[in-house]
Amino acid sequence: MQKTPSANRLHIAIYGRRNAGKSTLINALSNQKLAIVSDVAGTTTDPVYKSMEILPIGPVVLIDTAGFDDEGALGALRIEKTKEVMKKTDLAILTLSAQEGVMEFDTQIIVMLLEKKIPIILAINKIDISQPTQEVMEKVARQNFPFVLISAEKAEGISELKRMIIEYSPKSFEEPTIVSDIVNSGEAAVLVIPIDTGMPKGRLILPQVQTMRDLLDGDAIMHISKERELKWLLSSLKVKPKLVITDSQAFAKVSADTPSDIMLTSFSILFARYKGNLLSLVKGAMAIKELKAGDKVLISEACTHHQQADDIGKVKIPRWIRQYVNSDVNFEFCSGREFPDNLKEYKVVIHCGGCMINRKEMLTRIEACEYHGTPIVNYGVTIALIHGILDRALQPFPEVYSIWKESRKETSLN
Repeated sequence: MQKTPSANRLHIAIYGRRNAGKSTLINALSNQKLAIVSDVAGTTTDPVYKSMEILPIGPVVLIDTAGFDDEGALGALRIEKTKEVMKKTDLAILTLSAQEGVMEFDTQIIVMLLEKKIPIILAINKIDISQPTQEVMEKVARQNFPFVLISAEKAEGISELKRMIIEYSPKSFEEPTIVSDIVNSGEAAVLVIPIDTGMPKGRLILPQVQTMRDLLDGDAIMHISKERELKWLLSSLKVKPKLVITDSQAFAKVSADTPSDIMLTSFSILFARYKGNLLSLVKGAMAIKELKAGDKVLISEACTHHQQADDIGKVKIPRWIRQYVNSDVNFEFCSGREFPDNLKEYKVVIHCGGCMINRKEMLTRIEACEYHGTPIVNYGVTIALIHGILDRALQPFPEVYSIWKESRKETSLN
C-alpha cells in the first residue's frame, strides 16, 4: 500500500448552486482538470472524489457535488447524493456567485451543514466577471463565516483559500491513535493474522497494515503469527509482550492460548475506538442479549466485497447470534455508502470495523442510531461478547472497561 487510504484523509466537500463554479474550483484546487466544466447548469451528476495533498494538513479528499438547486426527478436524486456527502464531510466550501451572493438555496445548505456541525468557508467566485457589490458583501458578512474572494476560472485567490482550509480544518479530524498509546516505545505487541479464504491474495487487509504502521510510529516492537503458531511464539519470546491483537474470527482460540497476564483485544475493537466511539459501541452490545424471535437486526458493512461461502457479516455473525440468543432473529443487510433512514425498525445495528469510511461518516452513523434510539455495536465487540471474552478484550481500555463492568452488573449480562 503506497498511498494514504481515502478513509484517513480530511474530506473537503464543495457545495453550491448549479453553475456556481464548483467543478472549476475543484480543478483549480487540484491543479488538474478532474471535473467536467460547462456553461450548462447541472453538468455534475454524481459526486467526484479527488485525493491530493494540502500541506501542512497532508492528504485530503476533495469532493465535487451536484448543484443543490437541481430540478426534476433526476435533480432530486442528485440532491440526495449531495446530502449523503455531508455525512462524511469534515470541512465544507460553499461556492457563491460574486454577482448574487447568498441566495435561498445557499441558506438551505448552510442550515444543513450547521446541523451536522460542519465548519464552513464561503468562496465568493467569479470575481473575474465582476466584483461583488456592497449589498452582496453585507449579506456574506451577516453569515459570520470566514470567506475569500476568488476566480476559480483564473485561479485567483486559490492560495488564500488553501490557507483558510489549513486554518479552519476541524481539530477533531486529528484521529486518535490506533494502539500506540497502549503499547509504548520499546514495548511489544503480537499481531495474530489468520490466513483464510477471506484474506486477499498476496496482501494483508487495511486494519492490519494501519495497526503495524501505528506501532512503528510509536517505536514499538511487533511480532506476527497465525493463530495456530501463537502458543509457540509466546513461549519462545524472552520478553513478554504487552498486548496480543487478533482478528475477531480467531478470538476464541487466541484467548485460550494467551496467558491471562497478557492483555488481549482485536483489530476490530481497536478500530471501533479509532474510527468511532468505542463506549457507544460497547453499550450497544447490551441489546444483543435481549434479542427475541422475529426481531430485526441490521448488519452494515462500509465496503462492498465479494461474499465468501462463510462470510463474516452475511453468514457467521447471524449464525452465532441465533445460537447465542437461541431465537430465530431476522437479519437485513446494507453495504457501501448505503445506510438506511428507518433505523427505528431495528433492535440493534451491527456495523463492521469501518476501515473503508472516514471517522466523520462512522460517527455520523453512530449519532443517527442514537438519535433514533437504536443501539449500535461493531463486529469485534459482538464476536467477543458471543464468545464470552468481551471483559478481557476491553481491559486495554480502562475507562470503557469500568463502565462496561458496571453496566454488566446492572443487566446481569454474560
